[in-house]
Amino acid sequence: MTSSSNDRDLALALALADAAGAAIRPLFRGQWSEERKADRSYVTEADRAAEAAMRRLIEETFPADGIIGEEYGRRNEGAGRQWVLDPIDGTTSFIAGRPIFGTLIALLKDGWPVLGIIDQPVAGERWVGQLGRPTLFNGKPARTRPLPDLAEAVLATTSPHAFSNAEADAFMSVAKAVAERKIVYGGDCYNYGLVASGHIDIVIEANLKLHDFAALVPVVEGAGGMMSDWQGHPLDAGSDGTVIALGDPARLEDVLEAMG
Repeated sequence: MTSSSNDRDLALALALADAAGAAIRPLFRGQWSEERKADRSYVTEADRAAEAAMRRLIEETFPADGIIGEEYGRRNEGAGRQWVLDPIDGTTSFIAGRPIFGTLIALLKDGWPVLGIIDQPVAGERWVGQLGRPTLFNGKPARTRPLPDLAEAVLATTSPHAFSNAEADAFMSVAKAVAERKIVYGGDCYNYGLVASGHIDIVIEANLKLHDFAALVPVVEGAGGMMSDWQGHPLDAGSDGTVIALGDPARLEDVLEAMG
């Protein structure tokens, strides 16, 4: 994998984020249509417009590459390179006018995330992670922070309602180990950007799809953190949708032990 190919991939990923943001911003807190999908989740006009804009660019630039998009499905499924797109991760926040949603863009090579972007197009905040390079937040290096003791952690999850009863018990076991109860609810992908920038220490989630987590891996890990499933295994295209993000990888065993 040459530097020039990495640069071309990064240039396209940045262009994708720009295109998605241009589709989303005019509709934020404005007038748009929405509907419920078969899984009962919401999709808006902005989700679809942003993904369509990104898919056009990928097809023009790298027509042999695959695409896995939340709204428009798969293209070139057998390709070794797959772009994974979530145009608005946190559609409920978008609907509610809260600028903590994000556009997620990942490039997988043979099933492994090698490039990821978390873009918040309203606030103008962008995290960029690429294998072998430091994560950047708005062009400057982002770093996670050390966590000497689990009790000192800031812990986040998007919604306790996303857990099954057993999953909720596992999450709450970690929450009880956080001494000051510094627990953040809501945030979707934005929480993972905050891990990369050293503001949140741990995110624990379950039932995520590939488009929900693929872009997060290079961002968090390029900033010095780590991501795994609930068994401590690295995340790839075959992962089960359970996710732990840690700013300090040294706390993985503590979290797994607390989860039981």
